[in-house]
This record gives sequence, C-alpha cells and structure tokens, in this order.
Amino acid sequence: MFSHIMIGVNDIEKSKTFYDAILGALGHAPGKVDDKGRCFYFTPTGIFALSKPINGEPATHGNGTTIGFHAESPELADTWHAVGAESGGTPCEDAPGIRKGPGFDLYLAYLRDPDGNKLCALHRISHDK
Repeated sequence: MFSHIMIGVNDIEKSKTFYDAILGALGHAPGKVDDKGRCFYFTPTGIFALSKPINGEPATHGNGTTIGFHAESPELADTWHAVGAESGGTPCEDAPGIRKGPGFDLYLAYLRDPDGNKLCALHRISHDK
C-alpha cells in the first residue's frame, strides 16, 4: 500500500545513528545519505527516509502518529527496543509484550526517536497449528 515514509528530523547524523541501530536489529542495511543530506533505507517493499524539513522550520513529531516496523519474532522486537533505548531512543507506552485484540494477538514494543516520533516494532502472533 505504501511506497515510502519520510519523517522530518533535526539532526540527520544523530537520527541516522539511531535508525541504523534499530533497523539493523531488524535485519536492514544502514541508511544511505544522498547529496541533499537526506537518509534513505531501501527495502524490496518500500522506503523509509529521514530529512530536515524543506521549509526550514524545526522538525516536530506528529501527536497521535505511530510508525510501525515489522519484526519477525518477539525476540527481534525486544532487541529492537533495547538497541533503540541504548541509541538515543526513549521507551514509551507499556513494556514490550503481547496485546490482545478481537481475533488477533500482537507483540508490540514502543519507542520515541531522538525527535519524539513514536515508533513501534510489531510481530503478528500466529495461532495456526
């Protein structure tokens, strides 16, 4: 459904260090910085990017916005969370764990990045036998 997500950040290098760590924990390659100073993380299904706002104003987080990253297992979500907290992120919401929904269970871990953007590592728990 989505081709890319780009978020505004105030310090590309600080944010790149943070996102290299958390996305690396999920198996993604480090971001690539282009000649305009933007940082891109390329996957077969989409792009995640960091940029200073083009209007010159400071980047701010979206109140009510969450960006979710797929985790292959609860253990990878836990690693993502720990690496993020060690790399400049701030844990938020409840501790990583299972959240039950109507007909589904999710394993979720939440962080805020250095600019306050709310992030989530999500693993869908299968009940198939």
